[in-house]
Amino acid sequence: MRPVLVLIFHATASPDAGPLVRALAEARGALAERQRNAFIAVGADAAEIISGLPDVLSFGERLAAEMRVRGGAGGLSGTGLSGVGGYVVLDSGAANTGGLVVLGSGSIPLARAADLRRFVEVAAGPGGHAIANNRYSADVVAISRAADLAGLPPLPADNALPRWLEERAGVAVTDLRSRWRLGVDVDTPLDLILVGDPAARDLRATAPLIGERLAALAGVMANSHAELLVAGRVSATTLRWLERGVACRVRALVEERGLKASSRLALGAPPGAAASRPPRSILGELLDRDGPESLAAVVAKLADAAVIDTRVLLAHRAGADERDWPIAEERFASDLLLPEPIADPWLRALTVSALTDPDDHPILLGGHTLVNGGLHLLAERARAVAR
Repeated sequence: MRPVLVLIFHATASPDAGPLVRALAEARGALAERQRNAFIAVGADAAEIISGLPDVLSFGERLAAEMRVRGGAGGLSGTGLSGVGGYVVLDSGAANTGGLVVLGSGSIPLARAADLRRFVEVAAGPGGHAIANNRYSADVVAISRAADLAGLPPLPADNALPRWLEERAGVAVTDLRSRWRLGVDVDTPLDLILVGDPAARDLRATAPLIGERLAALAGVMANSHAELLVAGRVSATTLRWLERGVACRVRALVEERGLKASSRLALGAPPGAAASRPPRSILGELLDRDGPESLAAVVAKLADAAVIDTRVLLAHRAGADERDWPIAEERFASDLLLPEPIADPWLRALTVSALTDPDDHPILLGGHTLVNGGLHLLAERARAVAR
């Protein structure tokens, strides 16, 4: 069996960060510590939390740096990896025996011991294999032979790692996307509320409307005469589950799946190749035409309630690079239906519209988790309402 190292990357909050960013970073740090202990408990040889302030390094460059440190010090039991210019480079003649599990501090908070053990077992097993919670948008990846990272480009995020491993490095990648709990990731304070994290108590006090909206949405999901609009990066697995998992009818706008995972670096686009099509959204086109303040009216025409992945709308408006979006503090405030802290006029208008509730059509705004695993959690609430 190969020795297995677990690396958990955690971004701390900068000193000037807003209260929502700080709250999320603190909660993710506590989750990282729980995950570190849990991986050790299921058989990992070592698990480390790599903490630091966000900087200009991409995920690929940061992983390369960690591999370089451990390769030089022998910390991964002979992986023979070093890093040059943001790329992982294999030292010739080295014995490449170590296995690796990589995840972010907000990843898979609902994972059970059996789930974590599966990742460790793959990392410890025969070389040339990897497993991810989702092949097309990964939050956690286990690699059976760390040397297979040789040539890793500076991928912008971990989401694209499985595609690069499979399509560029020739590694056989499987995934566990049928296990919806492994699709839940904590990327926003709203996700903490959805998963019932201990930190959510203070957030609920900050955003009292969220509890009311969650209850209203649960009521819609339990009503066979109602219709729910789900818009954004909804997975096929989630859509299949919605067909039998909720009482209401569902109208789905599936847009920009793989928004982060379809990196040109992961797909091996050559230097100077033509840029891929920018993100586009049907709902975004309607808001371009009628303005963000029309969101509530659009929802009222289509359904009795809505859960909307606003990151797709932001990518439609400003491109896939989050640095061009409103800052994280403002995005998080929008998710919690708190328009006051939002300086960006477009996002503020969208959030205000989501609050207006014409004819009592509740709208919830959020990210990837909301329109996937979050729907399962909302459905559990709906079943409790129905009993």
